[in-house]
Amino acid sequence: MKQIVCLHSLTPEQIHQIEQAAPGFEMIVKNKKELDPEQIKNAEIIVGWSKTIAEHALQEDSKLKWVQTWSAGVDTLPLERLRDRGILLTNSSGVHAIPISESIFAMMLSFSRQMHIAVRHQLQKNWKSDLTVPGHSTLGEINGKTLVIVGVGEIGRETARLAKAFGMHVIGVRRSDKPEPNVDQMLTMNGLHEALGQGDYIVNVLPLTEETHHMFDAAAWKAAKKGACFINAGRGPTVDTSSLIDALNSGQISGAGLDVFEQEPLPSDNPLWTMEQVIITPHVAGSNDRYTERVVDIFTENVKAYTQGQKPPRNLVDYERMY
Repeated sequence: MKQIVCLHSLTPEQIHQIEQAAPGFEMIVKNKKELDPEQIKNAEIIVGWSKTIAEHALQEDSKLKWVQTWSAGVDTLPLERLRDRGILLTNSSGVHAIPISESIFAMMLSFSRQMHIAVRHQLQKNWKSDLTVPGHSTLGEINGKTLVIVGVGEIGRETARLAKAFGMHVIGVRRSDKPEPNVDQMLTMNGLHEALGQGDYIVNVLPLTEETHHMFDAAAWKAAKKGACFINAGRGPTVDTSSLIDALNSGQISGAGLDVFEQEPLPSDNPLWTMEQVIITPHVAGSNDRYTERVVDIFTENVKAYTQGQKPPRNLVDYERMY
């Protein structure tokens, strides 16, 4: 019998949901340490990925035909080897739209209302009504401000929807300038610096590709509106960290909300840790209590089509674009 190997814990109800959509397949749910190498090599479909799995799943005698990742990003996978083997690759794009957009707004509102500074005073039992951070005016509001979203996919669309509810002007930047609801102006990537010059808040939700690596560099910060706040909920290496630190020190960028970093965990000696105008979260913006449920829904739809001889309809990765 053909096999599906899932590396992540599922409830009995979720296993049944997948089995109903994939008649003729045996479902194996184990973590990578529990799996026998033969089980990995015999799997036609693998849900999840790891370096350990790659050692066996990409051998010549492997039966692997399709990988469904547990994450939206695929930049850590051996894309060339998967492509050369003709293996289908689908990601979990869309799972993160709500939690990441809410995390983005948590940071934006914190900067606007200086909540991160208030919390630091609270820990010191310091009653201080002046919450001013050098280079950043105190207690503003996001209503009427301009938000630039770089990488308008599922997360960007949800972020734009929330922004309009807060009365913000929204500029989007992506490969295509095709209009989107809740985006007032859409620019291609060639218009990135033009957009940055207008943004009070700049949100990066780009995937990591050869094109986007260090897209936010010294030239980008120079092009940005002075005093803008920057939030990175995309991929760490899309940002040149040293140039961001310089921009923060100079006040060109007044604050940064960072969930992802070039090096993770962020080294303890990195200056970002001690900057008052920086909010750091440890790559958790997409985490929530409905994550597995949403991945299973995507996979169920895909595997139903796959068993009927069709390509997975949702989130099929383009190897050339790397997303």
